[in-house]
Amino acid sequence: MAGTPTKQLETFANPQLARDYTIRMQIPEFTCLCPRTGQPDFATLDLEYVPDRLCVELKSLKLYIWSFRDRGAFHEAVTNEIADHLDATLRPRFLRISARFNVRGGIYTTVVVERRQESWQPPLPVSLP
Repeated sequence: MAGTPTKQLETFANPQLARDYTIRMQIPEFTCLCPRTGQPDFATLDLEYVPDRLCVELKSLKLYIWSFRDRGAFHEAVTNEIADHLDATLRPRFLRISARFNVRGGIYTTVVVERRQESWQPPLPVSLP
């Protein structure tokens, strides 16, 4: 097997420290277990962040996400846990994670969590004709 689930996130140095830029990742195969029923919950995670000194290494992110597969967790708790861990590891200028969970009992749930450095200000949006 190419690897096993892990809670360890690996990083590498941001190659463009002086520039704000956004990294966006879509993770369509997130799974965890419903803490009440033990049934699997499926979600697509949309991760976007403006790195400061560090960027997350993709294989370690994949193995980290895999580590939730057999854990019971409420949608809100697991989304905040992932955001907290990424924020603590990367200390990005800005981070947003949106967890779009598949339908359960006729209800779709989306949980959005944001973190930002106190001094960071987003650039003004550009509107082109």
